[in-house]
Amino acid sequence: MLVYGGSVGYLCAKPFAMNIPESHHPRIVIIGGGFGGLMVAKSLKNKPFQVVLIDRHNYHTFQPLLYQVATAGLEPDSIAHPLRTIFTGYQNVYFRIAEVERIDSSNNRIETSIGELEYDQLVIATGSETNFFGMESIKQRSMPMKNIPEALNLRSLMLQNFEAALLTEDLKEREALMNYVIVGAGPTGVELAGALAELKRHVLPNDYPDLDIRRMSIHLVEASDRVLSAMSETSSKKADEYLHKLGVHVWTQTMVKDYDGTTVVTNSKPLPASTLIWAAGVKGSFPGGFTPDQIAGGRIQVDQFNKAKGFENVYAIGDVAVMISDDNPKGHPMLAQVAIQQGTLLGKNFVRRQQGKSPIAFKYKDLGSMATVGRNLAVVDLPRFKFKGFFGWAIWMGVHLVSLIGFRNKVVTLFNWIWNYLKYDRGVRLIIRPYRKWQ
Repeated sequence: MLVYGGSVGYLCAKPFAMNIPESHHPRIVIIGGGFGGLMVAKSLKNKPFQVVLIDRHNYHTFQPLLYQVATAGLEPDSIAHPLRTIFTGYQNVYFRIAEVERIDSSNNRIETSIGELEYDQLVIATGSETNFFGMESIKQRSMPMKNIPEALNLRSLMLQNFEAALLTEDLKEREALMNYVIVGAGPTGVELAGALAELKRHVLPNDYPDLDIRRMSIHLVEASDRVLSAMSETSSKKADEYLHKLGVHVWTQTMVKDYDGTTVVTNSKPLPASTLIWAAGVKGSFPGGFTPDQIAGGRIQVDQFNKAKGFENVYAIGDVAVMISDDNPKGHPMLAQVAIQQGTLLGKNFVRRQQGKSPIAFKYKDLGSMATVGRNLAVVDLPRFKFKGFFGWAIWMGVHLVSLIGFRNKVVTLFNWIWNYLKYDRGVRLIIRPYRKWQ
């Protein structure tokens, strides 16, 4: 039994579900070990609550650097950190690996791949998943990049393509194997396009001297009229300039309609490519148990305290949640900072409610946005200032380095960045797990 002072007066039913010990403290179940879920748990460290964190993986992923894993800049363990290590010294936090399948709100219970568990308060922090907008051909044949396995698949496929290009005598097939179409010119698409362009310039010619790497093409396709549409026009124009400087073909106001594995069909012109990378959109990823009226735009509707619509003890934070108001009809952007701020406040509000205090309404503090295109090339929009070029790139590196979890990850990432900068090289061009493309 866990004791942190006096009991709050009620006992969780079925205390040994998932082998979670009995406690007289209220049980808060958190689904998802991303930025938001971690901040809720950290805010409740050794407080009079029993906290159960559930995630399908045993590690936290620093998603902003996934593209560097995909393009052989970093190994996956540089951007992943074991969840159990994070909670060392947390006497009231329990972690279980499971897939949450459904919420049974009438019984205050969740159904998972390893059994059922009852809760007093439930926090859904499951993040987002790739949105293919109903296009099955794209879903089946494109390469998404929302997690580490997908990033490793992309890295393997990219290297396998160049190995295959060496073997074919068909010039069209060779060019298709060396062409990459990236759909979506948000930060992920822009950063990925820039990283591929730098591979083309500095790394691949040395690895494949018997291939004409100059014939490799990188296409960035965007439905809106500019890249980085969520950032300022100044930063958008500068990023577009950087991309062209690196040799990336940018196609704005272009919609992808179909993909058969060899040709990307758009509303303007077909683009031959054996690899289509989909970075065009995301939607909330959440378990069953919600009705259509509780969902808006693929995300769970929440009030100003992050309480899910139609529930009294279920909350949603981060990418999976949408907080709609007259001033913010589309909700907050799906950014890590939103999840971090909501998770921190929600944890504090749990404590405030237990102390008989009123909860604090969430107000998002925009700390800015940024994107890097390549070496010494980045754009940064802060609330009062804008930066570009080398200084913007240095700010981008500093912010991401500080945000990484774990001292080892910071050191390894910094070493890799220094090595890549000085040697114009990326040392993890390994096909550890060959990727088998769709049939």
